[in-house]
Amino acid sequence: MPNSSIKDEKTYRKLRQEGASEEKAARIANASAGKGRKKVASRGGRSGDYEDMTKQQLYDRAKKVGVKGRSSMSKSRLIDALRNH
Repeated sequence: MPNSSIKDEKTYRKLRQEGASEEKAARIANASAGKGRKKVASRGGRSGDYEDMTKQQLYDRAKKVGVKGRSSMSKSRLIDALRNH
């Protein structure tokens, strides 16, 4: 059953099959529907590697995207949580 809040259902389903969370898949699918897949894809890759960031920088980024339980996470767990959010 199509979800009215998802603007690009095909992209959403593909991302979910690849293991993306519901929130991440919806965010990407809606961005690609609004601006076009090529435009959205060209935005990627500007962020530095998570491994090069401090734990505080990772914590701040996790807070910004709403990762739950971030205050008790180690640096490696923050990296994993950000990659899979």
